[in-house]
Amino acid sequence: MKVRIGISLGTAGGPGRFGAAVDHLEATGIDSLWLSEMVYGTLVEPFVGMAYALSRTEHLKVGTGVAVLPGRNPVLVAKQVASLAALAPGRVLPVFGLKPARADELALFPVPPGRRAAVFDESLELLRLLLRQEKVSFAGEFFTVDGASVGPPPSKPIDIWLGGSAPAGLRRVGRLGDGWLASFLTPDEARAGREAIQSAAAQAGREVEADHFGISLAVGTDGIAPGIVEAVRRRRPGVDPASLAAGSWADARRLIEQYVAAGLTKFVVRPASPRGDADSFLENFVSELLPLQN
Repeated sequence: MKVRIGISLGTAGGPGRFGAAVDHLEATGIDSLWLSEMVYGTLVEPFVGMAYALSRTEHLKVGTGVAVLPGRNPVLVAKQVASLAALAPGRVLPVFGLKPARADELALFPVPPGRRAAVFDESLELLRLLLRQEKVSFAGEFFTVDGASVGPPPSKPIDIWLGGSAPAGLRRVGRLGDGWLASFLTPDEARAGREAIQSAAAQAGREVEADHFGISLAVGTDGIAPGIVEAVRRRRPGVDPASLAAGSWADARRLIEQYVAAGLTKFVVRPASPRGDADSFLENFVSELLPLQN
């Protein structure tokens, strides 16, 4: 299976440095760029950033890591994804999640109280139909369309990856997703998550391809950054941060090798510290991690 390692720009993902960073990634031959969903702050909005990056490159793939779907109209999202895929075939990598990473942004993606998971499931179902059929009629609890079309379906279907690691989220990937991009899981937990997804897919009479399992990995260059330690404390209390993030490039290589042994083959590496040197991070990323690709 192909091991591929993409990169997230961290704070270099703001408008001031974004274009130069994209050009550097293209010139360096890096596989993929991943754009985080963070509304508050300077980061470029994922779909806007995807369009911009794809328009000035020929080989770089660009993905969302991870965009929130519930609270967006799935018909409009399907139109965005279909348009990007038509303009840059084979280079659009949409990944969707249940809710934003920052709790203070949750209200920006409104859904009926207590129904976020149900809206997610229905949105995914409609999104998949719109990206795979010429015309779609659909009557659900939250969305209804009659003869809707977002354009001719691509000759190769667009894979829709999902985030999440709760049991219900893993079952959702198995039922509705084409791939999985996890975060803040140990290699052993990632293996268990992959197996749970494959089991859920089999129960639904479908299959998630074996090389469609990945993880986002924070990498520090001088120990694990305090912000990552705090994030681990908040999200995974009692878990050793060193089992979820890398404090050096050597640690990153070790963790990636362990994830590969657990059956994961796709990686999104992101800077652990917002104050690091983006150019130095990229240079070390190329020399330290790209040799792990096959």
